[in-house]
Amino acid sequence: MAQSPSHRLGQIIGDFLEELVLPLLEAFCRRHSQEGAEQALYLDKKGPRLARSGQKLRWHDTYGNAHDLDFVIERGGTQDKIGHPVAFIEAAWRRYPKHSKNKVQEIQGAVLPIAEKYAWDCPFMGAFLAGVFTEPAIEQMESVGFSISLFPYDTIVDAFSLVGVDVRFDEETADTRFSDMVTRIESLGANERAAVQERLLSLNKSQVDAFFSALDKALGKSIDRLYLIPLHGRTYEFRTTDEMVSFVRQYEGDAANTPLVKYEVFVKYTNGSEIRSQFYEKDEIYAFLDYISKSISTVA
Repeated sequence: MAQSPSHRLGQIIGDFLEELVLPLLEAFCRRHSQEGAEQALYLDKKGPRLARSGQKLRWHDTYGNAHDLDFVIERGGTQDKIGHPVAFIEAAWRRYPKHSKNKVQEIQGAVLPIAEKYAWDCPFMGAFLAGVFTEPAIEQMESVGFSISLFPYDTIVDAFSLVGVDVRFDEETADTRFSDMVTRIESLGANERAAVQERLLSLNKSQVDAFFSALDKALGKSIDRLYLIPLHGRTYEFRTTDEMVSFVRQYEGDAANTPLVKYEVFVKYTNGSEIRSQFYEKDEIYAFLDYISKSISTVA
């Protein structure tokens, strides 16, 4: 089935957004890496990589479900080795408010289950959004921990007008008009594309700067405090809630020398992120501490 010109235009603008974001993320990773160090940042994106199969950037959640992503920053990753995932970043374009809610839910549905699987890495979650996204849609993403950089539709129109391309359209726009826009954008030379990107970044500088400031804070975090709580006691069993309520009201604590049940470890980072985990064996604690030490920056 032939692709409609309106759908093709949406793909082109979406690809243009990823093309705009890519060098910014690459520059960020270079600035925050020490050559040859285990803590160096590696940016993975769509395309071939020896450490994984296929062209897609695909990660699996706890349940084994695959999710295709746009960008993943890994600490200690290389072309040959998957590192610790410390940032999941998406890029998306939508023209109409009615589609924005579905898109943010799609992004959340892909990223949140993976971030949950790698909770020990406290990964940053972010999205570069372009076009028209409603305030409730953005607030929904921010409420679950995403950092957002929005390129409003008007700024996209402004940026493309710099090279004589009018990308204004609505639901009444004819296919012939869409075809013309597609042709004009695809015929742009490298210098013209660079000019559009520079203009778009200039118009949205404060948003972009805030996004990278949040990313810098998240990936530059270090451990502030670690707390260890050995939990001692015995297990009490009840058949009803009333029985438990009655017990709790009169409970004064177990006698001394009760058996060790488990350990609770609480990690607080300098950027406010937290991890709380429970372990039954000391070796599990050692493995946990070794893991988190490799997922954070060693530079204060």
